[in-house]
Amino acid sequence: MAMTKHEIVTGVCGWHGKDMVENPRWRFALSGADIDELQAALAVVRRKALSWAQMRRADFPLAGLAGKLAAMAAELEDGSGLANLSGLPIGAFGDGLRHVWYGIGLHLGLPVYQDCDGLLMRDIQDESEDTDSVLGHRLTARDGSAFKSSKARTLSNALLRFHTDRADVVGLLCARQAPVGGVSRIASSVAVHNMMLERRPDLAALLYEPVHRARLGEERGGELLSYALPVFGQRDGRFTSHYSRTYVEAAQEMLAVPRMDRQQWQALDMLHDLAEELCMEITMQPGDMQFINNHVIYHARTAYEDHPGAALEQRRCLHRLWLAMPNSRALPEDHGVLWGAVAAGARRGGIVQP
Repeated sequence: MAMTKHEIVTGVCGWHGKDMVENPRWRFALSGADIDELQAALAVVRRKALSWAQMRRADFPLAGLAGKLAAMAAELEDGSGLANLSGLPIGAFGDGLRHVWYGIGLHLGLPVYQDCDGLLMRDIQDESEDTDSVLGHRLTARDGSAFKSSKARTLSNALLRFHTDRADVVGLLCARQAPVGGVSRIASSVAVHNMMLERRPDLAALLYEPVHRARLGEERGGELLSYALPVFGQRDGRFTSHYSRTYVEAAQEMLAVPRMDRQQWQALDMLHDLAEELCMEITMQPGDMQFINNHVIYHARTAYEDHPGAALEQRRCLHRLWLAMPNSRALPEDHGVLWGAVAAGARRGGIVQP
């Protein structure tokens, strides 16, 4: 069978980490006037006695910040795929911090659900418990051992491998950082794709073919389900990649899923190695907000250590939002199995509700 020719993806989204570290294009900062406006918007919400989850965009007016947030949205979709907004004074908002973070998210995109119970903001921190058993996501591997889901790995202090989240954009607000580790590692999936095409086009071609993934830790009952989706895709000259090796490995523990062959594993190994080669590292500080376009960036995290004996409310914590973006790209039709809607600007991503 003749191998389909796949195209190098051009544009600033195909960056190398060493060149991005000092590049100012993805760095944004709140001004004093911006912080005053956030305080005023929080006051509006408090007068209405709304919880953060009840808020709509109009409830949190940010006319002055609109230009900066529009520039960030453009950078996410048409630029590098990364936007960091720094300078949020964590302690200045008291119990309104979640309102402020959610309000910023509402002015960038539409928050989508992060679990089957309608969760719109997840705290990423070490919960120090058997999350899979608590949530009913346990999968027994074919050798009889317990398989740890992606969600359980996220809610621990262990390293996270390069992956994408199930939304156009993932937003992370650093509320508390660990004294040791917890470094964000960010790689352009476009650069990974392009370099694989140059070095091993045969392996790149395999990642344009469907790869089976488990729904373990996603939909309720998802431990019994899997779906097939390519790792790489292009439509109208725009790239997308959705990938988490944990979901691929979990699918391989399911009897009904076709076995991966040696070359397919080799392609995934090369993807990881190239992400390691091309990534940059960022240590977020309290008040830093990091937004990542999952279509063009893989992200990872180093292992970390909290202060010994730290209570849950003292541990490293990132508040996570998943956003469907109004300026998002169109996706290949066969990616609808994950995203639902594939049209540009569609409400998509997140976890389907029962």
